[in-house]
Amino acid sequence: MTRIAVTGARGFIGQNLVEAVEQTEGLQAHPIGRETSSEARDRALATSDVVVHLAGANRPEDPAEFMAVNRDMTADLVDRLLARDAPPALLFTSSTKAEEDSAYGRSKRAAEAELARYGEAGGSGLVYRLPNVFGKWARPDYNSAVATFCHNTARDQAIEVHDPDARLDLVHVGDVVDEFLRRIGAVVPPGVAEASVSPVFSTTVGWVAETIRGFSDIARTQRIPDLSDRLVQLLHSTWLAYLPPERRVYSLTERTDPRGRLAELLKSDHAGQMFVSTTRPGVVRGNHGHRVKVEKFMVLQGEGVIRIRDRRADDVQEIAVSGASWSVVDIPPGTVHNIENTGPDELLVLFWASEIFDPEAPDTWSGRV
Repeated sequence: MTRIAVTGARGFIGQNLVEAVEQTEGLQAHPIGRETSSEARDRALATSDVVVHLAGANRPEDPAEFMAVNRDMTADLVDRLLARDAPPALLFTSSTKAEEDSAYGRSKRAAEAELARYGEAGGSGLVYRLPNVFGKWARPDYNSAVATFCHNTARDQAIEVHDPDARLDLVHVGDVVDEFLRRIGAVVPPGVAEASVSPVFSTTVGWVAETIRGFSDIARTQRIPDLSDRLVQLLHSTWLAYLPPERRVYSLTERTDPRGRLAELLKSDHAGQMFVSTTRPGVVRGNHGHRVKVEKFMVLQGEGVIRIRDRRADDVQEIAVSGASWSVVDIPPGTVHNIENTGPDELLVLFWASEIFDPEAPDTWSGRV
């Protein structure tokens, strides 16, 4: 069992790291926070195999706290670990702002100097100059602009962007945690070296703000962004973490006619759309075809038959479908097709289409199977 002491365990990165350590076989977390007793802290630092030092001051009311926390706390930690017969590996999160001549930047450089002292005295460690870290559990108006944007837009509150063209380098907390776990499982060589987390996404504040604003429209339009873009995917995941409980559920617009009900579930300019329908017993839906668009049908409940006929031929393929055995039926272009409810109960079907339906260009022609 590898024992991991985590300072700043109640902070943004700390909570995510402790969660991952607790879910990883062979690792044991020893969280250290402000509420930790001195006895528990000393025991954790004296027995852990690896120490991840995350505790620090980002936005103190008194600027003097920058040095008191970032430098002095690190110096005390280094002294405690060097007092051990075999000092453990020490991973430290610094910041790219350590390059700046600010109270925060100077305090981070001073903390890095304490890590260098650790390496010179026989310890081993890694220093991570992290850019802006984002992800679940970050504090709005404190940890990151992304957290503020997500928190506010999830509550229909305004967000302020003073310079939309300002550069913003981002790294996701999941990638930070994965890097720590990788290092924890490897041998950290003697001395202290710089390390990094990837990928780093370089973008602008304005782009991030507009992307996050757009997530609020999904419940109304069912249009999801291009989640093949990794940064968009991670921002969307982060935004969902800030939704108030009452906004996690939303209703779809249902269209009802004598055949049954239909509702669109998701739409994507890059992946088409998904929708669901019910069909009453004995009713046939469809009897149309598409020139380019293709579809997939999957019966979730009930019994039915799908009929497909190549537009150039007379032969009809009949496929019995049932919710008792889920299967997917591909509908090629250039075919006439329909689906009939042949059972005694309502037929529930999930559909995927390769294109979003456009009433101005529907790519749909009527025909009988």
